[in-house]
Amino acid sequence: MSYAIDAVLTGKAQAFRGGEASAIAKMPVESARHVGVLGIDGDEQADLTVHGGVDKAIHHYPRDHYRWWAEALGGHALLDAPGAFGENISTEGLVEGEACIGDRYRLGSALVEISQGRQPCWKLGHRFGVATVPATVVATRRSGWYYRVIEEGAVTAGDTLELVERPLPNWSVERTFHLLIGGAGKRELAALRALWGMDVLASTWRARAGKLLG
Repeated sequence: MSYAIDAVLTGKAQAFRGGEASAIAKMPVESARHVGVLGIDGDEQADLTVHGGVDKAIHHYPRDHYRWWAEALGGHALLDAPGAFGENISTEGLVEGEACIGDRYRLGSALVEISQGRQPCWKLGHRFGVATVPATVVATRRSGWYYRVIEEGAVTAGDTLELVERPLPNWSVERTFHLLIGGAGKRELAALRALWGMDVLASTWRARAGKLLG
């Protein structure tokens, strides 16, 4: 399975709300960019305590969801082009119900692995000017996901995202997000135990599974 990359996006940290900064406003880049263990060359994260790092090096959000969001929000200028959700990679055809934890993809010449879904925060609501956007992400599980970088390389718009390996086909991003962020895990303790012991799951989400287990 392969998907055309319609945009590669990066952003610099800048004033966002009051004295806080954010790099959520990412813009498409035209030239090839190096993909390193901490992400795409030229990209930044303002708050490294909750963004970035090896488990959240690259954020992918499906362009497939933009039409749904436009209808839900009554239209929004941010949805006219990729980057509305602060993503680094935009494609169509691959969504959370199909992408799985541990999936490995050839991203341009780099090799990346899905580590976790994207847990929304207040910044999405502030960016859209609609405070309920994060809650809607949780309710609909339109979360996007993060990659860790297994092999460094380069990527540019027009390259291909190609599935190389899917070791955990029963653990979609959507299912994992629903269990750990959407509250379903409280009713599925066996699933939480499986996530707690899942090496390819981001360490913070493994810890969350352990915490929910009590």
